[in-house]
Formats: sequence, C-alpha cells, structure tokens
Amino acid sequence: MPLKFELCPGRMIGGNHPCFIIAEIGQNHQGDIEIAKKMIKMAKDCGADCAKFQKSELEHKFNKRALERPYTSVHSWGKTYGDHKRHLEFSHEQYRELQKYAEEVGIFFTASGMDEMAVEFLNELNVPFFKVASLDANNFHYLEKTAKKGRPMVVSSGMQSMETMRQVYKTVKEHNQNFTILQCTSAYPLEPEDVNLRVLTEYQKEFPDIPIGYSGHESGISISVAAVALGAKVLERHVTLDKTWKGNDHSASLVPSELAELIRSIRLVERSFGTGVKQMLPCEKACHDKLGKSLVAKVKIPKGTVLTQDMLSVKVAEPMGIAPEDIFQLVGKTVKEDLEEDDSILPEVVNDYCKKRKC
Repeated sequence: MPLKFELCPGRMIGGNHPCFIIAEIGQNHQGDIEIAKKMIKMAKDCGADCAKFQKSELEHKFNKRALERPYTSVHSWGKTYGDHKRHLEFSHEQYRELQKYAEEVGIFFTASGMDEMAVEFLNELNVPFFKVASLDANNFHYLEKTAKKGRPMVVSSGMQSMETMRQVYKTVKEHNQNFTILQCTSAYPLEPEDVNLRVLTEYQKEFPDIPIGYSGHESGISISVAAVALGAKVLERHVTLDKTWKGNDHSASLVPSELAELIRSIRLVERSFGTGVKQMLPCEKACHDKLGKSLVAKVKIPKGTVLTQDMLSVKVAEPMGIAPEDIFQLVGKTVKEDLEEDDSILPEVVNDYCKKRKC
C-alpha cells in the first residue's frame, strides 16, 4: 500500500484515507482580496480540504525583458506582462490576512511558490505544505532547496516526461520522505483525450512508496471522479466564481455548484471502495434468502442411494438446502432417508457431508 503521511496538521493522505481535495484559487481572484476571501469561504462551504493560491516574487520569477514585454491579451490587466502580474499579485501582508481568514473559516491554506524567494516567504508564513507547480517540476535546484525545508510537498507533473519524474522523485526523496506526485497535463481547458489518466497507474508502479494524485484542468467533474476511482489520493482543481471573468484559468475552473458536486461524488465513490474482501455481505442476505438457489432431488432417491450428478438439480427451493457450489462434493455420498423428486437436499440427509467443505 502506498505510503501515507500527514500533509496538513491532523490530515493524513495515502492508504485508506479520504482523497485530499485542493481548491486551486490561483489568481482567479482578479487581484481583489475580498473576492479571494469569498473564494476561500466557497471552497470551505463546498467541502474542499484546502484553499490554494499562487505566490510569486516577480523579479525572481521573470527577467526584466519578460516583465517589460507588451501584453495585449484580452485577459490582460496592464500594458506590459509585468503590469498584468503585479495587478494579480498579493503582498506579504495580504497573504497573512488571507491565511488568518482561512483559519477563521476552518480550511487549510497554502500557495504554490512560483520561485525560490516565494518559497522562502511561504516557509516564513508556516504553510502546512509546499505546492510545486508543473513549470518547476524540472527545476531540480528549486526542488532540492524546497525539499530540504522539511515541509510536505505536492508536485505537479505537467509538461514532463517519465524520466524527468523519476529524477524528481529521486531529488525530493533524498531530502524529504513526505511528498506526493500529481499527474497533470498543462492545457487550459484540457481535452479528455489529453488527460492520460493511465499515467496514475504508471506512477503507482514507478513510485509505490508515495501517494499519487491528480491535478485536472478539464471541464466538468467526471474525469476527476474517475481519477479518484483509479487511486488518486490528492485532487487539485481550479475554482472560480464566474467562468466569464478575465483570465486564462476561468474556463477550465469549477464554479461553486460544480465543486460541491465533485466533492459529493468523490465522497460517494470513496464509500464504495470497501475492503477488497469478496464475501456475501449482510445487505445481501435478504436477496440470498429469497432467491438463492439450492440443490434438489432431480428424481426420487431412496434411502441408502449413492448420489450421482444426474440425480441432482439446482433450484430456488423451500426450505433452502445445500448450496449449488457443493454439487461435486455430494457425488459418491449416500443419503440417509428417502427423497422425493424436487425435495431440497439438506445437509443432515447426506452421509459424511461437510457443510464448510473441509472434508
């Protein structure tokens, strides 16, 4: 069974623990802290475990030319890409305010550290775990520094190869045992044929000692529910209050009604997992007692007769007799009393019959 560990205080992931659900607010808050708070509350109300943002120290994430380039997209919040990103970036003090609000609401709070300085700030903020975005999955220096801080880690794997993810595993594992890798495809919105859920099972084979999860950018909830059914122990989905808002992520995000339905469906599916032990359950007894079949005499069988298979038939019988799976065990045994055609064959009328089939 994959390793389990405490991702957040009092909240284990892996093993038979419920899937940990991250509501990825990212920068869908439009740069408005009041909207951000509404989204935190929405995530809590819908049943998510964690509200997550994206934190950048822009001069450490982008070089000057990247920040100065014109940005004329319909999603732009400024004339340059730097202006656009500054509009969406909350200050350290605002992050502390959001963290306090999340604590009041009762939901875990963290952010993706989009550069090394952002990770330093999040470490000071004492977030429960670090999220590594797909764009930093192959940033091994960043991974090593982040892993050494000792907090649990959630690593997305969009745009990466299996060979790269093996190196990710090796790099993080050397310094930190408590991490999970999420299957992810970095496209917004994501088409079903590009989801590649089978990678979940490949990751489970490649990395059997860590939990595996899924970060989805598809429309709707069905694929995410399927990911949990395939064993995802962490699920991350982008959320929004309005899919028509400005921003690339909104179209691939879930509105509150979708998030609530996703979580309800996941918890329903988890209830169906069971123990893996195949046996007749108490809830099946009524059906068994009403329609379960038994062995009956196909013909009249006098006392002392040695049973052959052609003397036996299987029917729904009253009273219920020996189960059909024991038909071969009865061949060669003798009956203790006369049986009429269609009589139920009861255990006590067969010599040397072992009810539990241990004979």
